[in-house]
Amino acid sequence: MARVPAAAPHALAEVMNPIRNAPRALIHRHRTRRTSTTVELASRRRPWTRAVGLVAVVLLGAWLGLLIVGDVRVPVGPMNTTMTLRPSVSGGTKINVSPLGALQLDSHVAPVRLDVNVDQLDPDRAQALVDHPERLSGLQDEVAQDVERGTLDLAVRSCVAVVTGATALGLAVYRRPRRALAAGGLALTLLVASGGTAYATWNPDSVLEPRFSGLLSSAPSLVGDARSIVTEFDVYQKELARLVTNVTKLYDVTSTLPAYQPDPTTIRVLHVSDIHLNPASWKIIASLVEQYKVNVIVDSGDTMDHGTAAENGFLDPIEDLDAPYVWVRGNHDSRVTQKYLEGLKNVHVLDDGRARTVAGLRFAGIGDPQYTPDRSEPDGAEASQELAGARLASALRDQRAAGTPVDVAITHEPSAAREVDGEVPLVLAGHLHREDMEVMKYGTRLRIEGSTGGSGLRAVEGEYPDPIQASILYFDRDSRRLQAWDEIKLGGLGLTTAEVSRHLPKENQPGATPSPTGTGPSPTGRTRTPAAPSPASP
Repeated sequence: MARVPAAAPHALAEVMNPIRNAPRALIHRHRTRRTSTTVELASRRRPWTRAVGLVAVVLLGAWLGLLIVGDVRVPVGPMNTTMTLRPSVSGGTKINVSPLGALQLDSHVAPVRLDVNVDQLDPDRAQALVDHPERLSGLQDEVAQDVERGTLDLAVRSCVAVVTGATALGLAVYRRPRRALAAGGLALTLLVASGGTAYATWNPDSVLEPRFSGLLSSAPSLVGDARSIVTEFDVYQKELARLVTNVTKLYDVTSTLPAYQPDPTTIRVLHVSDIHLNPASWKIIASLVEQYKVNVIVDSGDTMDHGTAAENGFLDPIEDLDAPYVWVRGNHDSRVTQKYLEGLKNVHVLDDGRARTVAGLRFAGIGDPQYTPDRSEPDGAEASQELAGARLASALRDQRAAGTPVDVAITHEPSAAREVDGEVPLVLAGHLHREDMEVMKYGTRLRIEGSTGGSGLRAVEGEYPDPIQASILYFDRDSRRLQAWDEIKLGGLGLTTAEVSRHLPKENQPGATPSPTGTGPSPTGRTRTPAAPSPASP
């Protein structure tokens, strides 16, 4: 047997080992490459994660800083107030007048809201105003200076609070001074940007259109008077002084709120609609008549639910209201309902374009051509509404030709109301169970009232009860044109909330130059376009 040299096995092993180890090398190389790729991807994602985390730390730290030290105690006239900046989506200013409620103003658009809390009334300063009423004439400058000084102090304090809070939280989270300083710098940048946005969008005229929530009985005194609002020029200072004066009076009395002194040159119209057999509506209407010194009530229909004779007794409280009641028929009101109302004292039923002067305003209206509870009406409801509106428009032209132009037209459905565009300055409607206001193509303003009965029995159909809505319309007695209106919204079934918001027509906004008779519709000679279809009957 031939002998193998001793070096042969060693040489064979050197050749075979690389082949045997090749799969291991490939696996190791693949794992190394995959690990390096994972590390690379992770390193790419890390800056985004770090940025999001830093922003979260900055926002939380800034918010905590504002909560802890970001408020300023400022005397504004005779009141001691606390001003605070709060994070907000829409911005604005909220004035808390405890225990009456709050006033909300659309003063600016920024991610911060200014909260002003009226803490208490200084007895000495308040008594000085009561004893020396002549000092009220100089109150506007004093109030404006107090607010300006307090806002400046609040801005400085808020900067310190925001930067300190963000820096401290950044140091606690990251434990690195450089990262903490970056958090503080970013917080300061965001606050400066928010302040710049607020300054750029600042609207001092927002005091003319506040939203008041709380005790409804104090709303007339706080909201103010339409005639004086549209004739003021130094809007911000004077209206702010008016607010401070009214709050001072409210705190000065102990058991009763101050009486609302109406301007004799203003006609107040209470617009209600779609009561739908809700007995609570009469108490609300009576309260509004008393609190706002209403001159005339306008009901744009659907007072009933089925219009049967058995429901007629529901209408009897109208005779006890301390204001004349102007009414047009809705699609839930029958001819039986209309005839019963015609027999009640203090009620003025308008139909077929008939016009009547009540409380210094000339009204004309037409009843709804549809009566839906009996389900017997044929198709073509939209066409019948447009035809009724056209009949009303013709009657309005006849009134103008006779030298007795109509100031306010009334229908139930908005589709009928749109047919009188250009024939009357203002037309009132309801039916939709929600409030709306628009100026139509030819200059007529259409005011749609919500449901003053909270939709009646339909209130419980949705997830939340429908609100009870009404509005106060302010007219100039000389021009008989709309000067302002207050939207009143009360919580529906089982709720006790109340909100009043003031609105001004564009021609009455500060800086506008309204004509002596206000803006009116185009007289004649217009090309009419088809009216948009209205929603189905509620």
